[in-house]
This record gives sequence, structure tokens and C-alpha cells, in this order.
Amino acid sequence: MSEHKQLSDIKLSVLDLSPIVKGGTVSDSYKNTLELAQHAEKWGYHRYWMAEHHNMPFIGSSATSVLIGHVAGGTSKIRVGSGGIMLPNHSPLIIAEQFGTLETLYPGRIDLGLGRAPGTDQLTAHALRRHTGSDGHDFPQLLDELRSYFSDVNGKRVRAIPGQGLNVPIWLLGSSGFSAQLAGQLGLPFAFASHFSPDNTLPALDLYRRSFQPSEALEEPYAMVGVNVVAAETDDEAEYLGTTIQQQFLNLVRNTELPLQPPVENIDNFVTEHEKMLLQQQLGSSIFGGAATVKQKMQEFLDETQADEMMVNAQIYDHAKRLRSFEIVSEITMN
Repeated sequence: MSEHKQLSDIKLSVLDLSPIVKGGTVSDSYKNTLELAQHAEKWGYHRYWMAEHHNMPFIGSSATSVLIGHVAGGTSKIRVGSGGIMLPNHSPLIIAEQFGTLETLYPGRIDLGLGRAPGTDQLTAHALRRHTGSDGHDFPQLLDELRSYFSDVNGKRVRAIPGQGLNVPIWLLGSSGFSAQLAGQLGLPFAFASHFSPDNTLPALDLYRRSFQPSEALEEPYAMVGVNVVAAETDDEAEYLGTTIQQQFLNLVRNTELPLQPPVENIDNFVTEHEKMLLQQQLGSSIFGGAATVKQKMQEFLDETQADEMMVNAQIYDHAKRLRSFEIVSEITMN
């Protein structure tokens, strides 16, 4: 593994939660998602992932498979997938059929990233799962069942049609060591949620690489890291725009249900010392800045993680500013 990877050496991708903003509608969110995906394709991003979350008033991507089809249908070459589908919320057969359908409609462009958390609170998790038996501990068994439905020779009377025999790349997602180790043992690509679990990033990546066993999917470990990046014309503007994601996290901590909020001039006026510490703990790897600052900090993060790919998340209130942020990142990293 190279010790001196440059940003231009790795792939860059997009994580989109289809943010629902204050004063906007869910319909607006989906139009914005498609527009961002079309721009991301034009700017050279490699893949475009959406994430399953439920009962969150600032995230519109709950029906993730449906939205993946919407984005794949409105683009032509960028890979589209889930970052991720929360597998314990679903029957593995249903997911195999959904992603078999997507792969059949958009061959060679679909990714299936899988998580083992519910992507919501416990009450909503119960509403999703209708029983309390799955808390993520059976994730390896669910994953094994799901993978069997894609196999050509599963020998089952129950088959995923479509799905059987299709090559849909499966990724494991994680914010701790469990999925890192499992991904390594199974020889699958691994995506780590550095954008909200920065302190666990390096231990999880190390565990993944040490656990890695070559497989039909991969000969060598392949690690992607998620990172919040807010890029703007100046450092000050980016810091200002970045207060939206800080408010989003504060609202989660405070159990305050609000759509994505406009930026504020000084976030310190809105937080206690304890909350400031929590913000640093959860969002410590976030990168806010003008082009030069962002390039330097993204390179430093790459030096630390030695990732093979970075997936950029940008919860920015103003859609035009959000587009511009992804454009700036593409200009400084891909040229």
C-alpha cells in the first residue's frame, strides 16, 4: 500500500441524504437530489449513494431503493447505490429482489451497501421490523442469506427473481469494529462512517485490513471513508455554511425534530460547553473551508487513513451553495 497517495490517485464519491430543508418540501429534495447526481456525474464523481433513515424530518431518503432507481434513471454512467440499506429492517429476499431489479434496469451501475443499525430510534425500529428479535446481532446470518439469493447455485426452492446470478457488489458499512472485521473476513469492500464517528476511523480501518481474506469479490482490501466537506469561496463562508450540519447534530442530541436549518453567524451562541464537546467528538473530521483549506485537510485525512476512496457528505441548506461545494471539491481533487 502506497504511503503517499494523492487525492488525484483515489476515487471520489457522493453521499446524499436528500435533505429536507426548512421552508422546502420533500418533492424539492428529490429534484435537488437528481440535479446533484447529474452534476456529480459531469464533474467526475465515481458513485452516488443514498442512505436509509427513518422518522427523521431532515432526511428524505427513507425508501432508499426507490430513490436509487430515480437517480439511476436520470443519469447515464455514475454508479448508484445505498450507503446503506439497514439489512435487519428487511427480509433479505426483498432486498435481493429490489437490487436485482435495479441491476437489471441499470446493469453494471448498482452498489448494495449494507448496515446493521436500524437507522432510526428504537420505537421506529419496532414499527419497521414488527418484532424485537433483530437488534443487529444476526446481521452475519442475514448477510449470508442475502448473498445466497444472488448466487447462481443457491439450491434453494425460494429464489430471488430477478437477483439470482446477478453481480451486485456488496459493501459493508460501519461506524465501529464489528462490520470492519466481518468485511475483512468475507473479503468484501468496507465503507467507514468517519463523517459521524471520527474517533473510531483508524482502529476500524486497521481491523479491516488485518482481518482481510482474499475472496471472489476482492483480492486486496478496499476501504472507503465518509467525510463531511463544506467547500465555499472563502474559509469564512464555509464555516458559516457548516453551521447547518452542526445544528442538525445538535437537534439530534436534543431530540428536537426539525428540518435542515439555515446557517447561523456564530454557532457558539447556540451551544453549551458540553454540546461543543459532543460536536467535536461526532464531527471532528469534518472539513470546512475554501479550496486551498479543503485540499490540504482532505490530503491530511487521506494521509491518515490511506483510504482507497472518499465519499463526501455535504448537508448544506442552500441548494446552489451545495452544488458549488461539490464542484469545488471536484476541481481541487480530480484535476
